[in-house]
Amino acid sequence: MRVILIGGNKTTYFLARTFASKGYHLAIVNKDPAEAKWLSERVKALVILGDGSDPAILEQAGARRADVVISLTPHDEDNLITCQIARQMYGVPRTMALVNDPDNEAIFTQLGITTAFSATRIIATLIEQQTALEDITHLVLAAEGRVNVTEVTLRSGAPAIGKSLYELALPEDSLVACIIRGEQVIVPRGPSRLQLADRLILIDLPENHGQMLRALMGQTI
Repeated sequence: MRVILIGGNKTTYFLARTFASKGYHLAIVNKDPAEAKWLSERVKALVILGDGSDPAILEQAGARRADVVISLTPHDEDNLITCQIARQMYGVPRTMALVNDPDNEAIFTQLGITTAFSATRIIATLIEQQTALEDITHLVLAAEGRVNVTEVTLRSGAPAIGKSLYELALPEDSLVACIIRGEQVIVPRGPSRLQLADRLILIDLPENHGQMLRALMGQTI
């Protein structure tokens, strides 16, 4: 795996250290001389002093052979431009960008960035999930973070108990995909009624996850 990291904060350092431990071929681009020197002394990687949005710098970092470019600067416009150049000029198959302003996340995706992730949105989602954490036994981010696959357990007092799926006010783009009831596995339909201690496999979008949990489990923040 050939990875190019753009940026110089601690996140870049810890990612670089993890990637290096896995044997990835790693290059880091940073335009701050002190940060670039600090990284070069601590990580087994090619460290290049320069601007990641400069095509010549990206080429020097090995963009023509890179499998993924990850831009983690504090400036959304720089992250967007870097990923667009990597994809359009050098054909990098995967580009990932930190979105500092969560309102920009959809724009990044529309403009062809493979994965745009907002730390603000991720933290907000985690806080919302804490309200029902003891009942969430499994959580997977699928489709590069755009879909949640979650297993929850209905405890006493959950408003969904005794109701059919037809009766539940579930958000759009949300689905109860499976009911695990003891040893029985049920693929539910609209008339299917939920019972105490049912384990549910949910599929939903991250922005609908909190509403989905509240409809099923009655959790509030």
